[in-house]
Amino acid sequence: MKPILLQGHERSITQIKYNREGDLLFSVAKDTVANVWYSVNGERLGTYNGHTGAVWCVDCDWDTKNVLTGSADNSCRLWDCETGKQLALLETNSAVRTCGFDFSGNIIMFSTDKQMGYQCYLNFFDLRDPQQIEDNQPYLSLPCSEHKITSAVWGPLGDFVIAGHENGEINQFSAKSGDILKKVKEHSRQINDIQTSVDLTMFITASKDNTAKLFDSNSLDHIKSFKTERPVNSAAISPIMDHVVMGGGQEAMEVTTTSTRIGKFEARFFHAAYEEEFGRVKGHFGPINCVAFHPDGKSYSSGGEDGYVRIHYFDPQYFDFELEA
Repeated sequence: MKPILLQGHERSITQIKYNREGDLLFSVAKDTVANVWYSVNGERLGTYNGHTGAVWCVDCDWDTKNVLTGSADNSCRLWDCETGKQLALLETNSAVRTCGFDFSGNIIMFSTDKQMGYQCYLNFFDLRDPQQIEDNQPYLSLPCSEHKITSAVWGPLGDFVIAGHENGEINQFSAKSGDILKKVKEHSRQINDIQTSVDLTMFITASKDNTAKLFDSNSLDHIKSFKTERPVNSAAISPIMDHVVMGGGQEAMEVTTTSTRIGKFEARFFHAAYEEEFGRVKGHFGPINCVAFHPDGKSYSSGGEDGYVRIHYFDPQYFDFELEA
């Protein structure tokens, strides 16, 4: 399994995202650039230039028309995927931490950080209404007073947003009314990442409390737990196998120079049903900040604190693998 190494960032990777077909891979980092790559050979297609701060999040809509990025320069920007042209600039009072298109690609949500005396807000814009964009007036803006949102994804059918908070709480916010529909607290520390399954019926959370957990999207029932010894920065669900991949490592500031030899920075594969770890993939020279499965399940990518994105294509043995119970 020889990885394809993508060198397009000068600072640590914050998020990577495939489009729905999986032919494109988007990567954003703390160096203001958003890159898009061909996932099949690692060739860079282009960049989305305009942000002036670290870019925290990226998303792409269903038919790969538009790209959304959120940044520490207090803005969320909408781009034309093909040309790289900036279509909209939504300015905020604090850094934009998470962003996402709903299933239709018409509604976007993004959350802002609680910093410099400003609240954490979850904002909803309807892209079909140019007035909202022009006036920078979301049709729904929800304050999260107690604990800021650290990761968020759209639920099935675009009815609600599933948000993870810095105290380990998970909330469902209705995109219509703004009410909190459901609330659970299964994690004891901050939720670093939330990713949905391919059919949006389940989602996996990655937390600083050294675990990743699988939940039902509608009921928020806790289904499975995957335990490690270190904070989990990101976790993803395979679209074709009962597998999850997790990436993590210590906090970037606690990393010592020897730790790559000991192998702290591996991507770890767990069986989703048995909660057993069955494989690891080495590679990054620093904590893994984000992982993503290709939509066809035949490869996965990881982005690290070292500024590299690695695309790994699975060997044929991987698909025949059976876990002995």
